Amino acid sequence: MILGFLLPWLILAVVLMLHVVLPGRWVDGYVRDADGRPLRYRLNGLLVLAVTVGLAAALVALDIAPADELWRHRWAELAGACVLGLLFTLAIVLPARATEKPLLADLFLGRLANPRWRGGRVDAKMWLYLAGAVLLELNVLSFAAHQQLAHGHLNPGVVLYAALLSFFVVDYLAFEHVHLYTYDLFAERVGFKLGWGCLVFYPYFYCVGLWSQADEPDPNAPTWLPALAAVVFFAGWTLARGANLQKYAFKRDPAAKALRLLEPRAITDGTHTLLCSGFWSVSRHVNYLGEILMATGLTLALGDPGDPIPWLYPLYYVALLLPRQLDDDRRCAAKYGALWDEYSTRVPYRIVPGLY
Repeated sequence: MILGFLLPWLILAVVLMLHVVLPGRWVDGYVRDADGRPLRYRLNGLLVLAVTVGLAAALVALDIAPADELWRHRWAELAGACVLGLLFTLAIVLPARATEKPLLADLFLGRLANPRWRGGRVDAKMWLYLAGAVLLELNVLSFAAHQQLAHGHLNPGVVLYAALLSFFVVDYLAFEHVHLYTYDLFAERVGFKLGWGCLVFYPYFYCVGLWSQADEPDPNAPTWLPALAAVVFFAGWTLARGANLQKYAFKRDPAAKALRLLEPRAITDGTHTLLCSGFWSVSRHVNYLGEILMATGLTLALGDPGDPIPWLYPLYYVALLLPRQLDDDRRCAAKYGALWDEYSTRVPYRIVPGLY
């Protein structure tokens, strides 16, 4: 019980140590400091992931720990991660200068926009996302291994689910530099929402399908369901990754073709410029549609669409992204004024083209 409680603390400490000591590349971000210079970020997510998974594999190969260790202690680990997330929130928020909002709002949303340590070598936001991604991948591998050890085989749905979710993790860390230009990095502060979200919710809830299915027999899904799941997942990935890459390219060079294919077209009021071509002509938050589709594809991949538990994942994205879209639209309307009105006329749909 105590070991399970402390396991996420130990794993996240190892991730932090590896992030600090392993080589990384310095990249300019979208956020700027008080002097107008872009913040520089040190990125090495894929290397940290590879080394951490390698260390875990070595422990299994040497019979120091079973392959399903994280499954065996999952509830104690969840409790330990919850406590760690709460302590992190208090430690990052309370010493900082209070905002004009109530204390509970400060605790939830945070007070500091870009906390950094060791001269920027460790950025709180990027480390939180890295830590959550690595712990999520370890959970995915361990939960899937449990089915093999407990039942002597892996269900095709579990294999596909684990493969797609692992692709999700690797893809995120491969494009860390692109995420420096996304909403989370330039608009949010570090509090319970981001800290507890990355240390607890991200690594333990995103794999909710395996919590439900890793110990279950093969549901004998129809042969067409895995193909449909993969199509839905990668359709969503194309929208989400393509939209983010296009916006990343446009912010770095407004004249450059995104992905060497998409000609940039934008509207401007002389001060601000808004991209309204390619992916961003489909809907104003087409990347949100991509996230929802990927989550839906993962749920279908398990081959048991009648199980309600895996559907919590795509429902979470709906609950998260609809309010975020409304908030982002309000923020953009206040920032861009008439230009945003023109953009909304050109791109009338918020998330789902033809529907919403």
